[in-house]
Amino acid sequence: MIDTLPLLTQRFGRRAGDMKMASLANYFGLGRQKHRSLDDVRMNLEVLKYCATVLFLEASFPEVLIVENLVGAITRSKSDGATSPEVKNLEANTSPDSSKRQRTVSQVNGFTTDQDNQESVDPAMNGESSDLISHMEEMKLDASMQMDASFSGHSGFLEPDDVSTECIKIFTTPSYQFNRRTLITHKDSPLHLCCAGLKVQFGVGTKFLDTAGRPKLNMVVDIPENLSKVLEFCDNQAQRFLQESGTTSEWRPLIKKYGYVNRPTVRLNIPTTPSSSASPYSTDIYQKEPSGNIQKLAFSKVDAAEMDILFVRGNRLDAFFSLEIYDYQQNAGIRLVAKRLVVHSK
Repeated sequence: MIDTLPLLTQRFGRRAGDMKMASLANYFGLGRQKHRSLDDVRMNLEVLKYCATVLFLEASFPEVLIVENLVGAITRSKSDGATSPEVKNLEANTSPDSSKRQRTVSQVNGFTTDQDNQESVDPAMNGESSDLISHMEEMKLDASMQMDASFSGHSGFLEPDDVSTECIKIFTTPSYQFNRRTLITHKDSPLHLCCAGLKVQFGVGTKFLDTAGRPKLNMVVDIPENLSKVLEFCDNQAQRFLQESGTTSEWRPLIKKYGYVNRPTVRLNIPTTPSSSASPYSTDIYQKEPSGNIQKLAFSKVDAAEMDILFVRGNRLDAFFSLEIYDYQQNAGIRLVAKRLVVHSK
C-alpha cells in the first residue's frame, strides 16, 4: 500500500497549487475528477505515474531539465495503445525542421556569451538512453565566456532603450496536452533584457522554499526609469492577456515602489539546481574588480548567507535576465529570472 499524499507532498511538492488530486490531474491534463471510487483510484495512479516521471527526469538529467521547465515537457504517446511520457523541448521560437543547436556568440563586458536558440528535440523513446543523452547534451549552454568593455550590443539581451513597446507581443504556445506556456516576445523573439549598474536595495531573501526544501533566492534592486517603463508595459500587457484568457488568479505587480521618492524596484530571482548538478545555481555569477578584471565565481552548495554577503545592500551589479509569466491557479505575474549577474566589487 502506498499513501500518495505524504509521498507526493514530500517529493513532488505544491507545484499544482495544492495537493488535491483534482489539482494535480488538471496540472497534468488528465481530465476532471469524477468522484467515483474506481475512477478516482485510476486517476490517482495516473497522477502518481506522471509525478514519478517528472522526478525521474529531474534526477536523470539535472543539468538539462530544470524544475520549472519539466512540467509541460512531458506528453503521452499513443503508440501500441499505451500511455507513456516522452520528452519534448518546448522552446517556442524554434523551427521544427532544424536538427542542430544554433549558437550566437557576441561580446559584452568582455564576455563571449551564448544565446540558447534551441530547436525542438523529440528523441525516440526506444530504450537507447545514449541517444536521448546526446540530444540533451546539444541543448546545454556553453559555460565558457569572455567579457568586453562595452555593455551594449549583446545579442539576445536588449537594453531598455533598444526595446520598442510596439513590438512587444504576448502569446500562448500550444499546450502539448498538459499546460500552456505564455511568452513575452519582442520582434518575434523571446524578450531578454540587460541593464548595467543596478543598485541592490534588499539583499538575498530566503522566505520561501522550493520543493526540495532549499531557499528560493532573490533580491530587490532599484531600476532606472527606462527599464521601469518597459517592465510596466510588459506587466500590463501580460495581466490583460491572462485575464482575457480566463484566469482567476490574483495578479502580482512586477514593480514595487519604495521610499519618499517612490523609486521603482523589482525582484531578481536566482534559481537553484538539483543537488546532483555541478553548480548549485543556474545563474552564472561573476565578480568585477575595480581594475576591470572579471572572474566567474564557483559555488559548491546553496548557501544563502554566502549570497547575502555577495549581494549586500548598496552594491552595484549588471543583470541579464528573462521575463517568465507564471500562473499557479492562485497567483499570477511576471518573474524576472537572472541568467547572468556581474557584481561590482567596491
